[in-house]
Amino acid sequence: MKITDTITIEDWELTEQFIRASGPGGQNVNKVSTAVELRFEAERSPHLPDVVKRRLQRLAGRRWTKEGAVIIQVEETRSQARNREIARERLAELIRKALVAPKRRVATRPTLGSKKRRLKAKKVRGEVKAMRGKVEGED
Repeated sequence: MKITDTITIEDWELTEQFIRASGPGGQNVNKVSTAVELRFEAERSPHLPDVVKRRLQRLAGRRWTKEGAVIIQVEETRSQARNREIARERLAELIRKALVAPKRRVATRPTLGSKKRRLKAKKVRGEVKAMRGKVEGED
């Protein structure tokens, strides 16, 4: 399976299991295993660099197993072949996202104008609240 020009996934890294799907399908849903569970052995993959594996683990979340595999489950359509295609597309998209290194955040300081606006707004709000007190004097 080709992900990018440089990265391809071999067949031995992928295992597919077909299970019965829930949802629509009538009587067919009870006897035909159309849902797909695609398992990609990411931790053992020689084609992915370690940094990409770490990012993939973070992106996969609950789909990442203790053994270091990514499991993608698809039961969207009634067709086993279409569910299989969707699962492979999702895996490829997940790996492509993991290939992109996130930008480093550059810490910035608030501008002088924004500090002054903040303090002015606080002062105005404080004056409004001060006006809510009891009226003294005219009795």
